[in-house]
Amino acid sequence: MEPAAWPGYLGQHSGLPGPRANLPLAAAAAIAADESVIDELLRDGGEYQTMCAAAALGRRSSEPAVEARARALATDERWRVREGVAIGLQLLGDVNPAVVPPIVLRWADDPDPLVQRAAAAAICEPRLLRTPEAAAVAIEVCRRATDHLIAFETQRRKQDDARTLRQALAYCWSVAIAADPAPGLAVFGALDTSDPDVAWIVNQNRRKKRLSRLL
Repeated sequence: MEPAAWPGYLGQHSGLPGPRANLPLAAAAAIAADESVIDELLRDGGEYQTMCAAAALGRRSSEPAVEARARALATDERWRVREGVAIGLQLLGDVNPAVVPPIVLRWADDPDPLVQRAAAAAICEPRLLRTPEAAAVAIEVCRRATDHLIAFETQRRKQDDARTLRQALAYCWSVAIAADPAPGLAVFGALDTSDPDVAWIVNQNRRKKRLSRLL
């Protein structure tokens, strides 16, 4: 398919408008799209087309210049585009597991909460956490992102980007801990629940079955 035909095809098969986008197609597009297709999708600017481009860039983030483009899309105002970046990083982890940990650790210290959120959402995926080393990276990303969140003043935490990060941490911790419970629970148990946002994050994760059965 010629690059110019991709936006229309993806739009027709996106599943949108609707409650769920076509994620298998987005993943396939991320794998198959080359640079010219990515540029064409970004020029189109549609939500699903941009999501697919974001996933394609995430999957190619072993290249520093491409990583920077993916990082920029991790701050997009559209949540599906942001999710596309996380999906792409997970696809990268499927084929090159050693590349993703340095990326997500860098992103976890980015000043933008949405980039931190992308780091946590990307690495806190069970299929990527099959070794203690990988699980340790996920725990560290969650720890750093939580520390950055609670470093914000109260009013700053109420802004949409910080609330989006908080929402991600409400499940990411449980995924990371379930991958290697003993060290994960030690870090999780040391969180300062006197902070109201930390207390909320802890309570939300405790409700997840994957964590509640370990407690």
